[in-house]
Amino acid sequence: MIGKAGLLLAAAFLLAFLTWPTSFAFLFEPLTRNNAPAIYVQTSLLALTLSHLAIVAVAVAASSLIAVMLAVLVTRPAGREFLPLARTITAIGETFPPVAVLALAVPVLGFGTAPTLVALFLYGLLPVFENALAGLTGQPVQVTEAARGMGLTPRQRLWQIDLPLALPLLLAGIRLNAVISLGTATIGSTVAARTLGEVIIAGLLSSNTAFVLQGGMVVGIIAVLIHYGFQALEARVAPYAGA
Repeated sequence: MIGKAGLLLAAAFLLAFLTWPTSFAFLFEPLTRNNAPAIYVQTSLLALTLSHLAIVAVAVAASSLIAVMLAVLVTRPAGREFLPLARTITAIGETFPPVAVLALAVPVLGFGTAPTLVALFLYGLLPVFENALAGLTGQPVQVTEAARGMGLTPRQRLWQIDLPLALPLLLAGIRLNAVISLGTATIGSTVAARTLGEVIIAGLLSSNTAFVLQGGMVVGIIAVLIHYGFQALEARVAPYAGA
């Protein structure tokens, strides 16, 4: 378990590295050979990181919104018959590897960010949908009966009872979606999207382990920060959701 001090230290190191990467050249020089550069300087690492995070944020927000809407639909009386269809739709992203989605999307959308967004969107539907479904259907019977006894309309019950109680599980699904998308987004650089995969690919093509480590390190630290950030948020909302 990483403590708060460890997380703060990791965040401070990451910020310092992205702001002044050349200052850390001594750490990566042992991983280079034939006088290869120790730090990736073709593009600003900070700019690549911000672009990477922006792509992930858009994809996670879109997939989470659609997944929650589908979960709400299939847990209402009028939409329960669509549950098998919704499960099939949300499982598409897990069935097709992101690389395959990119290969299919590029001829239609061209190179750049768009194919990467499509791949991340499809890949992020399932964890959010299943967690939202579990949260919306796993509520105590006493709560359901109390809501009916209070005379709440279906809409009031959704916004005042169902979604608040399901919030911890919803956040857990979004956390999983965000961490998976953060790592998966690196492949976007194969279709000219501006992600940290650019650093990793450059290292692989030039046999420069230092570049590969830099790209992987930045993605890894951000993934850890996102994971524990969401866990802290889940812990804060859990008492209010009755968990």
